[in-house]
Amino acid sequence: MSTSTPHDGVLIAPDPAPAAPRRRPGKIFAAALCGLLGLGLTGGAGYTAVTGYRAAHRPVTADAAYREAGSLWRSTPVDSLFPPVLDGQGAGPGGADRSWIRIALAPDADCADALAADWRALLAETGCTRVLRATYTDATRSSFVTVGMVFTPAGGAAMDSLSGRLTAPPGYGFPDDRRAAWTATVLAEAPVVVYTVSAFADGRVLGAPSPAEDTMSKDATGAVAQAGLGHETKAVAGLMEHALRTLATRPPAGERAR
Repeated sequence: MSTSTPHDGVLIAPDPAPAAPRRRPGKIFAAALCGLLGLGLTGGAGYTAVTGYRAAHRPVTADAAYREAGSLWRSTPVDSLFPPVLDGQGAGPGGADRSWIRIALAPDADCADALAADWRALLAETGCTRVLRATYTDATRSSFVTVGMVFTPAGGAAMDSLSGRLTAPPGYGFPDDRRAAWTATVLAEAPVVVYTVSAFADGRVLGAPSPAEDTMSKDATGAVAQAGLGHETKAVAGLMEHALRTLATRPPAGERAR
């Protein structure tokens, strides 16, 4: 047996390693460009998010909030402006608790249709945008209280001129000769006049209504004072004024969502 290599054998060399692919300059540039564009889009999105966050949380000036409040009549849900139920703890005579239920809601109206001539004359300097009205009854259903909100396009100085000059407002759902007690306030936080006027549910004729404060003193006499309608008129007005002030001075939308 021979151990020598056969002469007819063939030696096979191993395959050479594959050559590394050549990088084409065009593909390298395209990849770099895509990367830069991606970074730009990401950076732009981040910048937009930051600026949007800052804008949402930027404090609103008092003047801007005041002007914005003039559109609450069309931008606020009706149940926020006129809650279905009002809770007046300690609002009655002697600190008695009271509550009122909304029983009538008027569509928003033009000032000429909703206000009497004397109010239209007083609002000639300020202008009048819209009037909202609703009527409430007490838990015993023995009295009514109409609430009115008169929105104007005026600024603070013109609105201040109305203070102390407003007369008895009209009722909603009962004639003027049924009016018992009334009050009206010019808000400092919004170009709005809030008024309330009460009546007995039995429809009795009372003649000229009295300012609510006049019927709330301990020395006041008469059916309106004894029934506590001055207290009810004033209490409902206070609840409505508080609700409007809260809406007018609410924080920006971004902060409300936090």
